Order: sequence, then C-alpha cells, then structure tokens
Amino acid sequence: MSSVTSSWRHPASEVVAGYFADYERRYALPVHRPVAVRAVHATGDGFVLDTSEGEWTARGVLNATGTWTRPFWPAYPGRELFAGRQLHASQYRGAEEFHGQHVVVVGGGTSAVQQLIEISEVTSTTWVTRREPVWRAEGFGEEAGRAAVALVDERVRAGLPPGSVVSVTGLVETEAVLAARARGVLDRLPVFDRLTADGVAWDGDPGRFVRADVVLWATGFRAAMDHLAPLHLRGPGGGIAMDGTRVVAEPRLHLVGYGPSASTIGANRAGPHAARELLRTIATPQPAWQNAT
Repeated sequence: MSSVTSSWRHPASEVVAGYFADYERRYALPVHRPVAVRAVHATGDGFVLDTSEGEWTARGVLNATGTWTRPFWPAYPGRELFAGRQLHASQYRGAEEFHGQHVVVVGGGTSAVQQLIEISEVTSTTWVTRREPVWRAEGFGEEAGRAAVALVDERVRAGLPPGSVVSVTGLVETEAVLAARARGVLDRLPVFDRLTADGVAWDGDPGRFVRADVVLWATGFRAAMDHLAPLHLRGPGGGIAMDGTRVVAEPRLHLVGYGPSASTIGANRAGPHAARELLRTIATPQPAWQNAT
C-alpha cells in the first residue's frame, strides 16, 4: 500500500504517483527511464517503436500513457490579451500564492472544486463551468462505479471519445463542499465567452464582466497518444473503437488509461486483463491476410 494516503488535501497526482513508486520498489520492476517513445509503426508481425534510446521492435504493445502528461487548455477568444496569470490545474501548488488576487476557476470537475475551495479560504474567487454541476449526496460506491465505467465503455465501443469522468460520475457533496456552499463559494456562473486584458466577459449577457488577476484552467486532460498517430486509430466518431482495453482495429495493441480504464475504478482490473489478453493474442498465429504487408 502506498505511503501517500488519499485525502482532500492530497491531489490525485500525488497519491497515484506515490502508489506507483511504492509498487515499483516492492516488485523490483525493470523500468527503463527516461525513454521517450516518439512514434509507433505497425509491421507485418508487430510494431517498430522509434524511441529516444533507438529503435525497438515488439510483437505487442500495452500503452499505459494515460492523460496526466497532456493537460487540456481550451481555446477562448482573448486568451493572448489577458494581462494576468494563467495556469492549468496541473500546475497548482497551493492556495497561498494567490493571496490578495481575484481568481477565476474554470472547470466543473473534482480538481476544480477542490482547488476552488482551497483558494477561496485565502482570497476572492469566481467559479465558471460549461454545464450546471450535478451533485451526489451519497458517496461513490462500487455499484455506482461499475455503472459509470459501463457508460464510458459503451461510448468507446462505438468509437466515440470517452468524455469527461465527471459527466458520468457527478460531484460528491463532502463536508468541505457543504461548508463552501454555505459561504457562497459554489455559486457558479456559466463559462464566459472571452477574456479581456483584465478579466473575463460574457457576450450573451451585456455588461457582465468579472475582473481577474488569475485564471485557473481546471479543464482536465486528454489522452497522451500522439506517438500512436502513425497507426491511424481514430475513426469517424473522433474516438478509438475499443473492446475492453483492446483496440478493435489493432488487436496487438491495448490501451490502459483510455476510456473506462482511465478511471481508478476501471484501472483496477484493466492492467492484468490487458496483459493476459495481449499475451494470448501474440501467442496465436495470425491469419495470412493479417501478416501481409
């Protein structure tokens, strides 16, 4: 078990990184680092990986790059005009650095709420989201977790982008959330239309303007899979058609950290399942037409 325990004060990035570091030490895993995989190309009987340590070949690939190395910065008019500070939630290091500044927090996920509440304890804030937040009074139990994973799985099987986790799970009303709501911190506004030199503005609501010193983009992450671009995996729906962790168009490739396996709930079973299925696939002779170049 990781020496880093999960709590409201420990962001998920710290908790998960600590868990994996402990796991690697405990099982003495032969991890090669630092190695950057620049591109993955398919061959008749496997893959060729172009890496910072040279060219590697593989009969199968289990891609577990996840999303945390690719923070998402949405495009809004006026971003280049804003004279204040802009940062992504992944760059957040604590609330104290914002003391005395007005902070606009953009995003409707758990990280946005967590950081908003912390910052609101030391300075003034405005919260904006694209959609009205959906709150859950009860905890997120195993049954609800399975239902959420099933909804994401349904999307990726159809070749659609997975969508955000919070769009499926909703937000849990913790004691910290209830206290923040009582202070008016969670009185959200619909997301603004543009940034100005000194704040954010709404075109559809003439005259609505919020002055800002800082815009914190708690807008999530996207799958870090640029190195897989040579495989042309994305379909007309904009996503990658999946069967569990297996890519339908390329059965020798499994994606752990994409779709239902991107959540903690889904990832618990995804890794072992992907490894076993991939080993079975590469051990089975492929039909001649699949080996043709």
